[in-house]
Formats: sequence, C-alpha cells, structure tokens
Amino acid sequence: MWLPEKVAGWLVDQGYGEVVASQPTGGGCINNGAVLRTSSGSTFFLKTNPRAPQDMFARESEGLSALAVPGAPRVPKPYLWGSDFLLLEDLSPAQRSPDYWPAFGRQLALLHKVTQDKFGFGHDNYIGSTPQPNRWMADGYAFFAEQRLVFQARMAQSRNLLNREEARQVEKLAGNLRALVPAQPASLIHGDLWSGNALTDERGQPALIDPAAHFGWAEAELAMTALFGAFPVEFYRAYQEVRLLEGDYRQRFPIYNLYHLLNHLNLFGGGYRSQVNSILRRYS
Repeated sequence: MWLPEKVAGWLVDQGYGEVVASQPTGGGCINNGAVLRTSSGSTFFLKTNPRAPQDMFARESEGLSALAVPGAPRVPKPYLWGSDFLLLEDLSPAQRSPDYWPAFGRQLALLHKVTQDKFGFGHDNYIGSTPQPNRWMADGYAFFAEQRLVFQARMAQSRNLLNREEARQVEKLAGNLRALVPAQPASLIHGDLWSGNALTDERGQPALIDPAAHFGWAEAELAMTALFGAFPVEFYRAYQEVRLLEGDYRQRFPIYNLYHLLNHLNLFGGGYRSQVNSILRRYS
C-alpha cells in the first residue's frame, strides 16, 4: 500500500519509528485501508484515496472529533490528514462482547441527547464520497427536505438516474414532511450508521467509523440501522432506556431512508432506483 511521505515523517517525528509492516483491510468501497505497524510496535489505521475530494478527509476528521462524546460509542482519534489520506487510531477490533448490542443502544442514545437549536454542522461534509450540505437551519423539516431529499434527487436527475417525474415526486414528499414526521430536536448524529460502520474496539465494545456527522433527526439515524442488515431488537430496547421514542417510530423509517437510497443511487447507479420508487409510491 502507498505510504504518504507526510505520514512516514509524522510517525518518526512523534517517536513511533518507521513503518515496518502494512496489512490491507477489506470492506471499503470508496477508500483503501491498511493497518500500519511501526518499529516501536505501535499500530495505526491509514485510509487513502488519490481521487478523494480535496477536503473529504479533513471533514471526516472534524466529524470524528465532534462524535467523541463521553459515554457515546467510541470513535478513532484522527491524527493526521491530507487531501488523499487520513491517519487514525487503530481500534484493533475484537469479537463483540456479550453486552455489545445493549451497550451500543444506550451509548447511541447518549450521543443523540447532545442537541442544539439548529440543524446542520460547522461545514458541509460527505456521505460516502457524495457532498452533504449542512447549512444551519432552525427548521428541521426544511433542512431534511432541502439539504437531504431534494439535494440528492436533483443530483440524480442531473445524472439521468431519475427522470423529471421521479424527482418531482421526491420534492412532493419533501414538502409533506410535517404531516408525516413528528417534531424532533436537532441531535448530534453519526449520519451514515449502517452495519458496516458499526465496529468494535479492542475490548469488543461499540465503535463507529466513517461518519457523515451533523445535527439532524435522531429517528433518521435509527432508520438507517435497519436499512442494510437490521440491528437486533435488544439494541432498540436499550436505546429507549436512555432516550424514549414514539411507539410508531419504525413506520417512518422508509421516509428517512429515502435519503440514503438516493445517495446510493448517486454513488453506485441504477440498481437502487426501484427501491426509491417503491417509497415514492407508498407516500404518493
């Protein structure tokens, strides 16, 4: 694996020594990853992508730092980044502990209890490699409509992944959110919480990677946990020990997940179009 000169120099300057081994990791569909071992015996995780947007790794670092909330799921510390790399703490993932899912539910609820009066984030960032606008807005409905659903739909239409009528249906649904979704505070959320971004640390405890962090709807975060391989029921039960949810919250999951399906349509192509249209038909 390619080792950026800045990374090699930083490791030596910090007293960790030279890189003596590099072990590639699987699972990344956008970036390359590897565990680096230095002559001091310390390990680090390196992400690289020579085609990454100029600020993508800087924004990821910012998101990880924001999510480092006491009592919340662990996130790796960002050490060094550039336009094509990000050097992180190596979490050394171990087998899940017996209490992993209940602990995860309670910890995520604690993260979501970090709230503020506006939706958005300090900078625009990325979900995968797709730009994610985060302009501050006081109205959560307008935020999710304009900066999530409509933004993705217009991007898909510009790429001929949705036709004009399909994009119009997304805008129609976005305009009807007040009738479909209860009022919620602006919670600090990971933003891209599917099973592939939920890992463990060296003790087998919950850890999160690859954030698209911002202040948004907590229900939208929970919806994605059920999109690509649902989390078990004990996760949601434990979550509600810390932060209550309205009893019918699961019924709203397709609305929130329309954002992620549109993003996957934009990232990976037409295979997600039928799922997008299924949701649009349901709420038409």
